[in-house]
Amino acid sequence: MTTPSTPVADTGCTPRPGPRPDAHAMGAGAATEVATVLKALADPLRLRMLSFITTSPTGEACVCDIGGVADVSQPTVSHHLKVLKDVGVLTSERRGTWVWYRVAPGVKGAVSALLDAFAPAAVDTTPPRDRPLTGLADVDATLTRVADDLAARFPDLVPDLVLRTVRESYAALARGAGVSAHLVPTAQRFAAQRLADITRVATPAAARVPQVLFVCVANAGRSQLAAALLHHHAGDAVVVRSAGSAPAGAVHAAVRPLLDALGTDADAVFPKPLTDDAVRAADVVVTLGCGDTCPVLPGKRYEDWVVGDPALASPEGVAAIRDDIDARVRALLTELLPTTAP
Repeated sequence: MTTPSTPVADTGCTPRPGPRPDAHAMGAGAATEVATVLKALADPLRLRMLSFITTSPTGEACVCDIGGVADVSQPTVSHHLKVLKDVGVLTSERRGTWVWYRVAPGVKGAVSALLDAFAPAAVDTTPPRDRPLTGLADVDATLTRVADDLAARFPDLVPDLVLRTVRESYAALARGAGVSAHLVPTAQRFAAQRLADITRVATPAAARVPQVLFVCVANAGRSQLAAALLHHHAGDAVVVRSAGSAPAGAVHAAVRPLLDALGTDADAVFPKPLTDDAVRAADVVVTLGCGDTCPVLPGKRYEDWVVGDPALASPEGVAAIRDDIDARVRALLTELLPTTAP
């Protein structure tokens, strides 16, 4: 007697040889663990609390201060913090009568990715700009022409270096933007900036103005705003750059009005990847949330500014963040150019 088999739905697909399709998916155990953490994070108040803690200058916050994030009772605050602690996102330490919370060391990178990359992308619902989604028929020939033009602007550099920089710049932006259209002019600007940085390294220090590099994760908000503020106050007296450890596809919608008010074209300061050339050319490297992803080179001055993300803030928060960055920029400029009063 034969045993009846479980009926299988006819999907019209022919089974492919090799491992079962589900072998390529996340394992059930891992999916359950990840879903538990995501479920704990899937609460607006908890996300705001987590953001408040991560943007604290000391990397921690007292429960008495965390309660000010929203108009809720202290027991409610403690409940939400306990949920985040139970899934391993937060750790706590009692000091006297108060408890202090900080992000657990093992998940700092994941929390940074959530708040600095995923969250702004989820909030920014700006419709994609009109652009064709078809690439160039012969991009290599086009990039070669771009390299020839740039080689004339940088006669002290070997043409092969110029061509390689142009190709690398195009490839880096294509990976970040996710499309291959309208990237050539952007890649040309990016390559020109990189070539200027390469040239600067060989220029005697006494013959060049200070250069500041602002680095954040997405290079789509804080770093652009800091760079725009410094350029607004210093003009050509300081060379300003910005970059990202994981650049986004465009500047966040919430930041664009701030840049416009400073006379900065948001499209001209497009998100770009961090390069060693930019770090080597800088006199000061300011990180805004990217942590250890920025290469540390000898002879450079490094500062870490812990500030909120305007892409996620309320209108009042955006104004406060702008003022915070502006105060830091003014203080930095006073040190770079003591005779200049912004």
